This record gives sequence, structure tokens and C-alpha cells, in this order.
Amino acid sequence: MCGRYITKDQRALERELPFLDVKHWPKFDANYNIAPTQLALVVIATPEGNVCELMRFGLVPFFAKGIPGKYSTINARVETAATSPAYRGPWKRGQRSLVLASSFYEWQVQADGKSKQPYFIHLADQDSCAMAGLWDSSTADDGTITRSFTIITLPASPLMAQIHNDKKREPAILAREDCQTWLSGTPEQARAALRQYPDDLLVAYAVSKRVNNPKNNDARLIEPLSEPSSSPRAHSDSDAVE
Repeated sequence: MCGRYITKDQRALERELPFLDVKHWPKFDANYNIAPTQLALVVIATPEGNVCELMRFGLVPFFAKGIPGKYSTINARVETAATSPAYRGPWKRGQRSLVLASSFYEWQVQADGKSKQPYFIHLADQDSCAMAGLWDSSTADDGTITRSFTIITLPASPLMAQIHNDKKREPAILAREDCQTWLSGTPEQARAALRQYPDDLLVAYAVSKRVNNPKNNDARLIEPLSEPSSSPRAHSDSDAVE
């Protein structure tokens, strides 16, 4: 799954993601700990071109009248995205989105079976990236409109399975060349763009449990632990490290 991630500020995203050809960017500060229910940046396709919007993290289906359900909708499993009641509408209507991020966190269950160690994961070949998502719009009885999104997840790669060792899932991070296909391609083309990101292009290391509290939002969250333990094999664009 993917429940916490990082997004750089608007200017950095404009500089690092020019291939998205976004026509409009909202102002946005860097966020080191985006959590469910917060507003976050997504790109959607419109008749006027690609636009970036702030939407609620955690999809509220159109039929919910603006009221979040009791079940988590922050992630949509690729295996059931086209059939699940919460997601089949956006999938059928082609409401696919690009969830903008620079990196993300996952939690590893420790040997005691109870405690969890957070890990920071970023890409060796992209400073910022797009995760595949779905979005929807839901109108409350008073006319208030909630626009929201979910992140597509895939079965975990070998590296990610070591880190996210309870559910063994990972976010669907898109290659640059697949971003527009995900937004505006056919359902078959979009589905084919969902692939595990190569392990040799992922860098992962343990970080402080301060990230567990979404109120903590600063650059210290991504500093590596001085003495990491039980570290899975992490990769970079040079040598692998333990």
C-alpha cells in the first residue's frame, strides 16, 4: 500500500516534470508527510489539456454524497480497480490521475510481529515522479463538491516485499513515457502501463518513527537512522548498500 508520501513545492515540480505539459499549477509548499484526508497534487486530463489540482487523499465515490466511507480508499488494488464498487465508476469513466510525488514511506513489521519500522524510498532515476491514481467527484446534499483520489497499488517487487512485508504491495510508479498513456490512453493501454518499478532504481533506508505522526512535517523525517537494523537490500544508481 502507499499511505504516506512526499511532494516537493510547486516550482520544483514544474522544473522536474516538464514532460507532463501541465497547463495550470496551484501554489503548493513542499510536504514531507502527506497523509490520508490531506489535500495533495494530482494531474488530470481535460479538453483544454493537462491541469494540476489539489484533491483529497482518499477517494470519496460520486454516489457517497460527499461523505467518506468507513473503509479505507487511499489505495486501489490493480486486481480489483475495475470491479470494486468504490473504483469501478472512475475506471469506467476514464478518470485516471497522476499523483505527484518525490518519494514515499512504507513500514516493515519487525521480528516481534508487532512493532513497525518506517522506511523512506525514492527513485534513482527521477527527482519527482507520478504514481497512477483514480479520481472522483462527489456532491453533498448542501451542494459542496469533494474531489478526491486514490493511488493504484501492485503486488510488491522483491525489494518492496522485504520492506512492506505484511501486505507486500507497492504504489504503481509510472515511467515518464507512460504518464500520458495512463491519463488518456485506452483502458487496455493504461493497464499495460502499470508495472513494478525496477528494484535497481529504488533507494531505501530506515528513518525515524517521527513519520508515524502526520503532524510532523519537516526535512528531518527523511534522514537515515544512524544505526539501521534489519535493513532490506537497498539499491541506488551506483552500489547497493545494506
